[in-house]
Amino acid sequence: EVQLQASGGGLVQPGGSLKLSCSVSGFTGDDYAIGWFRQASGREREGLSCFSMRDGGTFYANSVMGRFTISGDKAKNTVYLQLNPLKAEDTAVYYCAAKSSASRNYNFWGQGTLVTVSN
Repeated sequence: EVQLQASGGGLVQPGGSLKLSCSVSGFTGDDYAIGWFRQASGREREGLSCFSMRDGGTFYANSVMGRFTISGDKAKNTVYLQLNPLKAEDTAVYYCAAKSSASRNYNFWGQGTLVTVSN
């Protein structure tokens, strides 16, 4: 059974930073990818970034390119998302999700971690 655990959210001032973690278990080998998404109150879920555990490939949405950085640690089966600098509009629940490299859709989701950017 594939399981994901997202952590690292919190309250931060505008211009500050956070590092989110997504720990993954249940995949055999490294032929999978982890994506980060967020959903703000009253808005649709937004895809932010993804990381391929197989080859380290990355992708960023235009809305976060240059501010957020995704990375992965195969030994720890963990993917990180560094958020910096944060803006008030980054306030949302952040989710990580996993899919096999051959799959188009993210089939496995973590529980989400809340990021609040405010003075």
